[in-house]
Amino acid sequence: MKGRVMATATAVALLGACETAPMKSFTSDAKSAWAQLTNSSNGPKGLSAFKTGLKQYDEGEYQPAAKSLQSALDQGLPNKDQVNAHKHLAFIHCSQNRTGPCREEFRKALAVDPSMELAAAEVGHPIWGPVFQNVKAGR
Repeated sequence: MKGRVMATATAVALLGACETAPMKSFTSDAKSAWAQLTNSSNGPKGLSAFKTGLKQYDEGEYQPAAKSLQSALDQGLPNKDQVNAHKHLAFIHCSQNRTGPCREEFRKALAVDPSMELAAAEVGHPIWGPVFQNVKAGR
């Protein structure tokens, strides 16, 4: 029995030593790539704050949502998410009768994506619908 254990340990050690340098490099590179793909902090830094901000907005927590969305923008987001963050910030400003900041957020969103449109329910909103239409029309 002792001989088998010793033989197995020797075989494992020899096989481990057989790995070539290119294979070690490939294995190391593959592990590094996998870690980057599965790392939740990888990608746009602001994505976590963006998701938090949208959740807070949906729950009616508008001031914390505004802070989270602005933080997400400051950290960096893909264009599509930048547009969405600016749009929600505009909604928050408009709903609190801050028309100037509302307009500015819509301008920022349109600067990122000039073809941006609001959804039917959003464009029909009595407060921010007309503000968006005016900004989009250049007024």
